[in-house]
Amino acid sequence: MNFQYKYIAYLFGLILLWSCEDVIQVELPSSDPVVVIDAWVNNKPETQKIKVLKTIPYFENTFLPGLNGATVQVEDLTDQVMYDFQAGTEEGAYEWEPTPSQPTFGKIGNAYKLTVELGGSVYESFSVMGRVPEIDSIAYRFEEGNSFFPDSYFAQFYAFDPQGEGDTYWIKAWKNGQFLNKPSEINISYDAGGSPGAIIDGITFISPIRDGINPFDQDEDDNFISPYSPGDSVYVEIHSINNDTYTFLNEVAVQTDRPGGFAELFAQPLANVSSNIQVVDESPDDTPAIGFFNISAVSAKGKRLDPNNLPLKED
Repeated sequence: MNFQYKYIAYLFGLILLWSCEDVIQVELPSSDPVVVIDAWVNNKPETQKIKVLKTIPYFENTFLPGLNGATVQVEDLTDQVMYDFQAGTEEGAYEWEPTPSQPTFGKIGNAYKLTVELGGSVYESFSVMGRVPEIDSIAYRFEEGNSFFPDSYFAQFYAFDPQGEGDTYWIKAWKNGQFLNKPSEINISYDAGGSPGAIIDGITFISPIRDGINPFDQDEDDNFISPYSPGDSVYVEIHSINNDTYTFLNEVAVQTDRPGGFAELFAQPLANVSSNIQVVDESPDDTPAIGFFNISAVSAKGKRLDPNNLPLKED
């Protein structure tokens, strides 16, 4: 009898909890759209693209609309060279094409100024193309499984940060041609380490940075799977970035890599990320702008996983 009373009380409690569930419609205050300038340029021998967009309401699940009719230029302040970006086929995209006389964009060590004119407003930003180390090699290793991971293959890249403090980098990786673009996969480095707090300069990139080219995925049962399998390939690029770009990417990672659930109670509060786009001679009629301008030098290397060509384990 006592068990029956406990069972009835349990069911009654479930009914009460179920009845307390309500759908909450969040109403966010509306705001005027602002201009978004997405200007990430590099010295790879390919088309360089700058996007001019505008913001949309938070719950509008679509891409940012492009803005046509802008004049977009990047000036090399060191060598007094002007790069004109022409309107492309994509809405809001402006492109610079390599030529035989200018096969690549920019020069390491030079300073650059971005100018965007749109609807009577002028926006500008500044960047310097920093130096970038060559990637010496990429290596795979096999690790036997444990209670957290199955038997797995991991990849590492090896590169040597040049002597002199203050170099910052964004390490990008592609697995089988697919860019690793999750918030948790943003891999940035201050000199050879992870942050400016510790002086790690003029050495090989430390292990957490080298290992940052490994994707960590789960199967349908939420079990971790090996980052790479025999026959898979990884392609790695090191992009030199400015110190303010390092700060920007760190902010993006913090704001987008949200743990969810109970852990969200201890996460850093949501906030706007920084921008290095300014309005020239700002007036009440000017539309504010956000976004970022960075110009990078790039080094790259790729490798396919051959399990028969792995380093031998030490006894």
